[in-house]
Amino acid sequence: MRVVAGVAGRTKLVAPKGMDTRPTSDMAKENLFNILAPHVRGARFLDLFCGSGAIGIEALSRGADEAVFVENAKPAIDATQQNLEKTKLKADVLAFPVQRAIDLLESEKRCFDIIFLDPPYETDLLIQTLKHLSKTHLLAANGLLIAETDSNFGDIVGVPREFALVDKRNYGRTCFLFYRWAVTAA
Repeated sequence: MRVVAGVAGRTKLVAPKGMDTRPTSDMAKENLFNILAPHVRGARFLDLFCGSGAIGIEALSRGADEAVFVENAKPAIDATQQNLEKTKLKADVLAFPVQRAIDLLESEKRCFDIIFLDPPYETDLLIQTLKHLSKTHLLAANGLLIAETDSNFGDIVGVPREFALVDKRNYGRTCFLFYRWAVTAA
């Protein structure tokens, strides 16, 4: 696992110790950032369930202005902080459950151009987090929300109507779901 491109390109990253993790493959990450390329430079990036921090670090390496990492598991928090030190990139790391972090960021009136979430491959947790996000202003008006899930899950049911699926990409067992705010009739 490494940073694919940008100022920290080729830096090897560490994965959380003692956890059953499934880091996003370099191939899937590279394809994701090929899609995100026009949106990353200067962006505010939120990485929920960040694991090793590899996705948010890739965004920073490619020119995102800021990133916030959210993770609850201590081994993952440690890995994220080690990876930030290795890459010499600066970011906020919130060691909270995601729901609590969402509430904190909302209370601080934070707003992000890109929100990436990679919950454990359980659709209930994905839907629960999307529902929580749909009640906030964390995603910018023209922002992009990307959820990583298992491509074997098929269609995700129960996504809040506030989000519109605009793209879906599969890379092996990794599936990226791209959402924007749904356009509502006035």
